[in-house]
Amino acid sequence: MIRERAYPVEPWHVRETRLDMDVLAQSESVFALSNGHVGLRGNLDEGEPHGLPGTYLNSFYELRPLPYAEAGYGFPESGQTIVNVTNGKLIRLMVDDEPLDVRYGEVLAHERILDLRAGTLHRSLHWRSPAGREVRMNSTRLVSFRQRSVAAIHYEVEVADGKPLRLIVQSELVANETLPPQSRDPRVAAVLESPLEAEEELTTANGGLLIHRTKVSGLRVAAAMDHEVESPARIMSESEGYEDWVRTTIACVLEPGQKLRVVKYLTYGWSSRRSLPALRDQVGAALAAAKLDGWDGLAREQREYLDEFWDAADVEVDGDPEVQQAVRFGLFHVLQAGARAERRPISAKGLTGPGYDGHAFWDTEMFVLPVLTYTHPAAVRDALYWRYSTLAQAHERARTLNLEGAAFPWRTIEGPESSGYWPAGTAAFHVAAGIADALRRYVLVSGDRQLEQEIGLTLLVETARLWRSLGHHDREGHYHIDGVTGPDEYTAVKNDNIYTNLMAQRNLLAAADVVMRYREQAFHLGVTDEEAASWRDAAAAMHIPYDTELDVHQQVEGFTRLQEWDFAQTPPDKYPLLLHYPYFDLYRKQVVKQADLVLAMHWRGDAFTSEEKLRNFLYYERRTVRDSSLSACTQAVLAAEVGYPELAHSYLREAALMDLHDLNENTRDGVHMASLAGAWLALVGGFGGLRDHDGVPSFSPRLSPRLGGLSFSLQWCGMRLRVDVRPHETTYALHHAEPDAVLELRHYGKLVRVAWGEPVTVPIPPPRRDLPAAEQAPGRAPLLRLPGSSS
Repeated sequence: MIRERAYPVEPWHVRETRLDMDVLAQSESVFALSNGHVGLRGNLDEGEPHGLPGTYLNSFYELRPLPYAEAGYGFPESGQTIVNVTNGKLIRLMVDDEPLDVRYGEVLAHERILDLRAGTLHRSLHWRSPAGREVRMNSTRLVSFRQRSVAAIHYEVEVADGKPLRLIVQSELVANETLPPQSRDPRVAAVLESPLEAEEELTTANGGLLIHRTKVSGLRVAAAMDHEVESPARIMSESEGYEDWVRTTIACVLEPGQKLRVVKYLTYGWSSRRSLPALRDQVGAALAAAKLDGWDGLAREQREYLDEFWDAADVEVDGDPEVQQAVRFGLFHVLQAGARAERRPISAKGLTGPGYDGHAFWDTEMFVLPVLTYTHPAAVRDALYWRYSTLAQAHERARTLNLEGAAFPWRTIEGPESSGYWPAGTAAFHVAAGIADALRRYVLVSGDRQLEQEIGLTLLVETARLWRSLGHHDREGHYHIDGVTGPDEYTAVKNDNIYTNLMAQRNLLAAADVVMRYREQAFHLGVTDEEAASWRDAAAAMHIPYDTELDVHQQVEGFTRLQEWDFAQTPPDKYPLLLHYPYFDLYRKQVVKQADLVLAMHWRGDAFTSEEKLRNFLYYERRTVRDSSLSACTQAVLAAEVGYPELAHSYLREAALMDLHDLNENTRDGVHMASLAGAWLALVGGFGGLRDHDGVPSFSPRLSPRLGGLSFSLQWCGMRLRVDVRPHETTYALHHAEPDAVLELRHYGKLVRVAWGEPVTVPIPPPRRDLPAAEQAPGRAPLLRLPGSSS
């Protein structure tokens, strides 16, 4: 865990001022670069020491066996694990006859900077070798947003003492790197050890190429490199290659103050279908395009791309510089995960590490895509097309489970279910409603009716069919969905999870509405008027469990009658509970892993009154342990809404700083994409009060007393709305819209019309003062509580 502030607080940089070997793997995740297609962990240029090497291509995986103590019908038989592909980051340096290695000699200065506006990772090093020779090295690395297959490194070294020095640069492509153990199952470990089989190796004067294929999944990957070299001294350059590595060696003798400059161009491609020659040509063409632009051109394109993104997406926070840095860091990583994913998934760790085997979960649709919908909607379009591309597997899974429609996987890379634990996997059907809600929101915000017609209709129909076959009407006519697991995995395989029921209700109504808009296409999908009517009937009759004695909603039917968890006898070192207590015990107690009913009050707040939200929040706040990084942001949103802004601010800090402080002690495996997105949700949905329940953007802003202001932008139907929240008033203004544009929104329930060039400023009602204290379970207060706060 990063127990001290590892990175100085700066608005647009994440800066490491010293190299801490104890948190090397964590920093590799924090400093990872990606564009959604290619991902490079922030390993040192020379490759060693490392915490966890990593180079990833979106959806490039190997199949592995799923272990079971006892097999059962319908259990998935194999899973998918993201593969560490050919490493092109390596640039080793020999200083005379000694390799540059920060574990030896003396590090006189070391700094790394993740520049959130330039989209680069810069490193500077002043090193004295064991023999007393000194060099200064500077490298800048980027993964191009404009050219999806391209990465590049600008590497510069100079003599830092008073005598001539022989320098040898060895730039490499290396496949099948030795990795730390990733699984205790020997069968899985065997699959992941040297997963790539060599198919072709090629060297050129200044670079080379490697093509490999996975042994089981049969995916082919190609990696190529080329170099541009500048030096005032005579240089020698040659390349050599073998099955798993290609190396270009550059040698020279530099005088004091002279510099050797090397630009390394990298290109990657993979396919399950294209031939070896086709893939070879693909990476060759990408290499030519990168060299055509040159380093300066690539860096300029990167900055221009990010200027456009930040102009639309930036959030300005007045009063908490640490959160200001963290929310930009989070938005940068969310963009990196989805910008060029292009009909491939956005996984829980993006392309920053091997955590969760590189799988995508429901996190994508319910945490990441809402942020991208309002800030970078093109990435959402691609993510929805990816889900649509897995429809055949979702149909097959539904048939296996004796259901209709489409049963989308709990965790996957390519589409098949990859969870070996069915109570938290197969039974978590709410992923289907999450997909439907992401689709609904994207179409609402973007106005993209073409996507709605091409894939939206089918996705909504097939998910509605799932809910209609999964649920049933009882004798009184109420509609129930039994035997499911909601977001809270400590309350598994229960009846009538409110989050699931309310999200399914919206899914059913959205499907019934869309078939009315596209009746002919719906007819070709076999939808009849009777079927659509049955969806509306089920939605209208949806059962929502409520405890009339306690006057709160029940997370699942009977939840409030379960035995209370003994928090007083649960020591701090026993969290997360799932690692120290049997699921049998967790499943039958009132203990909540992560926001569930509280999450329902965020995304389906239209189904609750203000008083119900307050009572529910206080009840579940005392029982939620946040053993998931997904929880703090949602608790922040609802704490802000129901009147606890300081508590909301504490939860905001926990979500935003999850990886910069390594709060869950697993950032080494990759950053927490949903929690990073959650910082935006906590600010914009919490303190900005954004909701989109009825097709109109709605705001109920309320700042924490620690904040002097909050400003953010949203995309809405081709317009850009800028929202500026101050302690007592909010200003709404249109930017990047047609001169006659008008946007209707709601401010605390009242309609406000905002016209182009005519900002509207409206007051914020005074806060409620008569609230009881909000209590957490003993020992489970926010991890980054605000100093002096009482709730």
